[in-house]
Amino acid sequence: MAASALPTVVLVHGAFADASGWQAVADGLRERGHPVFAPANPLRGVASDACYVRDFVSTIEGDVVLVGHSYGGCVITNASAGTPNVRALVYIAAFAPDEGETLAETFELGGGTTDLGGRLVRRPYAGAPDGDADGYVDPVYFHRLFCADLDADLAAFMAAAQRGFALSCLATPSGVPGWRTIPSWYLVATDDLTIPPEAERVMAKRAGAHTVEVAASHVAMISKPAETIELIVAASKNH
Repeated sequence: MAASALPTVVLVHGAFADASGWQAVADGLRERGHPVFAPANPLRGVASDACYVRDFVSTIEGDVVLVGHSYGGCVITNASAGTPNVRALVYIAAFAPDEGETLAETFELGGGTTDLGGRLVRRPYAGAPDGDADGYVDPVYFHRLFCADLDADLAAFMAAAQRGFALSCLATPSGVPGWRTIPSWYLVATDDLTIPPEAERVMAKRAGAHTVEVAASHVAMISKPAETIELIVAASKNH
């Protein structure tokens, strides 16, 4: 396949994070000839975030591989449905909810557990609907829960630089999932303390995803970029 024929990879970050977490993966994909984008996920709502990514993808000519980490997986699940140039979905320790399912419900799949819910700090944001707020992982617990296999100094900065995530997203039913009709790949992070690995396995299986397991924290794209790149490249070859 000529470099010009390679699909564009769109990397979608999740909650409590920004696109900088994709840097090593983006660099590696570009070295292999892939056009790459890593847009800012608004983190305001499941439907609106998916619409944002869908509109972004609509501006790209040719085939697209959508990659989502964490909450970004929920976004690509919704954004890809009915989007004709999305040829593959890749989930990196990510949510892949079914239609009508909420993120809060997916945590319980497979019988795993997480301490995340009890470690969130609520902060107001402008224009929030009644009862909604931005959630942040308590910095005291951020390193252990989110990125235990990263350097402590980097983890401390990531904790301080978190982007707020509208907590209403956790209770919003997901729409028709793109993975029903689009080939999917999934990286299970076996040491994940944010999304239980048991839940990741269930979501991967029901999506019919080509699945690999990697000993990594929730931020596998940062701690294991080579493995993440290989999975994305595999997906791109099957587009």
